[in-house]
Amino acid sequence: MTKTRTPVREKAKQFAKLLHKENPDYNYMRELFRHLRRELEISAVQKEKKLPYVPTESEVKEFYAAVWNSKNMKDVLIIKTLMYTGARVSELVAIKLEDIDMARCQIRINQGKGKKDRLVPFPESFKDVLGYHIDGMTKNGSVFLFESDHKRGYSDRGIRKMLSKYTKAAGITHSISPHKLRHFLFTWLKKQGVDDALIQPFSGHESRKSLE
Repeated sequence: MTKTRTPVREKAKQFAKLLHKENPDYNYMRELFRHLRRELEISAVQKEKKLPYVPTESEVKEFYAAVWNSKNMKDVLIIKTLMYTGARVSELVAIKLEDIDMARCQIRINQGKGKKDRLVPFPESFKDVLGYHIDGMTKNGSVFLFESDHKRGYSDRGIRKMLSKYTKAAGITHSISPHKLRHFLFTWLKKQGVDDALIQPFSGHESRKSLE
């Protein structure tokens, strides 16, 4: 004997009555919608996956110009370190003076994402200004590469707030966060023809797919 299926309109009425009587939780509602999709042969609408916004080279130049024009050399150094190393903001604020290898132009990132240490390079052109900063911090008895006037390490929030200030000063509509500067660096390296195999350990990602 063939089972007669309930018409779509009747199904909708039954569902409306159920919602009126019940106060179902999220998990119950999700399962109910799945059941209804199967019954009514409706395919779930798949949302398009948007690519993350990456600042353009022009925007980064405008952003850096705003930082430079502030004449705050500590801020300039912080932004340069982010742009040259691709360090995450949590990694940046944790860098200690002892983590800098000036001879090899490398910075040790201790206990980065995934609790793995790694070495990230910085350009030779950054060596002199970074060395001058380190000398000053060492004389002040500092521990971290970047500290506030109260000899305390910066917070993640403090760095993000700084970047937001310069984004507005540059007149850029999209927010430029530490993470977006990081993505800009890796995108720029790929455009220069640098292989993902070289960018991967530099970035701290376990997989090359994370660079896409």
